Amino acid sequence: MTADNQINVPCGTKPVFILGPTGSGKSAVAVELAELLGNAEIISTDAYQVYKRMPIITAAPTLEEKSRVKHHLVGFMEPTENNDAAEHARRAGQISATLREGGMLPVHTGGSGLYVKFITHGISPAPPSDAALRAELEAHSLDELVTRFKNLDAEGAAVTDLQNKRYVVRNLEIVILGGKPLSYWRNNWVEPAGLGFCIVRDTDKLDARIACRAEQMLRDGAIEEVAALEGTVLSITASKTLGLSQVQDYLQGRLTRSELASAIALATRQYAKRQRTWLRREKWLTPIYAGAGDTPRMLAERIAALLR
Repeated sequence: MTADNQINVPCGTKPVFILGPTGSGKSAVAVELAELLGNAEIISTDAYQVYKRMPIITAAPTLEEKSRVKHHLVGFMEPTENNDAAEHARRAGQISATLREGGMLPVHTGGSGLYVKFITHGISPAPPSDAALRAELEAHSLDELVTRFKNLDAEGAAVTDLQNKRYVVRNLEIVILGGKPLSYWRNNWVEPAGLGFCIVRDTDKLDARIACRAEQMLRDGAIEEVAALEGTVLSITASKTLGLSQVQDYLQGRLTRSELASAIALATRQYAKRQRTWLRREKWLTPIYAGAGDTPRMLAERIAALLR
């Protein structure tokens, strides 16, 4: 792209966040925006795209996208290593500061809510983890933990992903150790560290995109990619990659090929629904409504115009 095609953004503009549920096309929009601006690089806020050897199943940026715009925090960890929202936020913060010092604009994109929250609003000043209490909680079943959480803090339980034991344990730990509901700690977030935009699509259109993406991942080699990980002891984080367990079920004969695509699409729709719930609560985000005829470049141009 020539300088004549680029859009000038005022020096000192805050970091930009391009968010949205999985399948919304936010990654493609981020690439177009960074290319359009010319002086921008992308920082991933995704918990799973950090992993090597898993680019298809994690829907990591393609080689073509990375050749167009430099990406950070993608494909640098082994699947045996745990990723952590607080550490990811520290890494992202360091990269963002370096880019801005060099006159570059950081464009963050990804759909992992807690990772985004820590980057945008700082790491919550909630009580630190207690090893003894954590061990006690983890010894209980997810159903038992959810019941206890709802009894102690029904409102906090309502905004927690109750299907994710790790999140339930941590949030329950915060409530028990802090002696206050989860909302108390969440209300202590600082102001957002950047300008945020959320790609919004009609649910039926998003569901159709998710179905197409599930099929495309399988055509691109997701099954072979997961099969190559056999024998690798995946970290807790890596093992929660969306679609991974479904491919493993297929490889172990518990799903047929046609059932596999549907199972991945279903899990992705469920995840996207939780993301939409979270994103609607983030009032600092400016919605960018994507119609059927809107290309990623068109959406990026609308965001760029709002940055001027």
